[in-house]
Amino acid sequence: MDNILEIKNLYVSYGGIEAVKGISLDVPKGKIVTLIGANGAGKSTTLKSISGLVKPKSAEINYNGKSIVGLSPDKIVKSGIVMVPEGRRVFPNLTVKENLRIGAYLRKDDLSKDFEYVFSLFPRLKEREWQLAGTLSGGEQQMLAVGRALMSRPELLMMDEPSLGLAPLVVQDIFKIIRTINDNGITVLLIEQNANMALKVCDKAYVLETGTISMEGTGEELLSNEAVKEAYLGKRKEQ
Repeated sequence: MDNILEIKNLYVSYGGIEAVKGISLDVPKGKIVTLIGANGAGKSTTLKSISGLVKPKSAEINYNGKSIVGLSPDKIVKSGIVMVPEGRRVFPNLTVKENLRIGAYLRKDDLSKDFEYVFSLFPRLKEREWQLAGTLSGGEQQMLAVGRALMSRPELLMMDEPSLGLAPLVVQDIFKIIRTINDNGITVLLIEQNANMALKVCDKAYVLETGTISMEGTGEELLSNEAVKEAYLGKRKEQ
């Protein structure tokens, strides 16, 4: 199977602290891959390294067979990799439609079909397209953050904790949308603390612990793994 993204020996340090310690992982084209792990495991740092927001100490990061190490974040977006950041980070004083338009800032072509696509995924955003983003609920802001990323027509969509702080019903909606986006041909690299939902939706998963990969497999394999159940799914081993 072709990999859209290949990472080898990624090392990232903040000052004297090694946040990511030589991890290697592959993201197959057209699949959903998830990284699970506790806070501080190095998940967000990994995504930021891919997107050019953090400079690795050393690494090979190949996207569609070409190295993207050292490219600026805007060039990485232009190449087809887009990140939905943790905490949504919408522009509160701009309308929904203005926020979406910002997602397409590198494009010069007609956006009408892209607006239609986003509004078909998120009908609530269509109802609120002239509403200020800061007045939306948390779930609506997350929908807006995903929609904004889709406006750049990514080939690889990276999502950092999309369910964080959302009500359970909204979380289910977000994961349905992730499936739909993937069914429409976009590869997804997902970071999630809701390990149960993430492993159910993904094709491949990695467990990060203190900057290293401790386990990998299909979502199904990790869901049934006793160590994963105990550490991340809230299920203790039977005595």
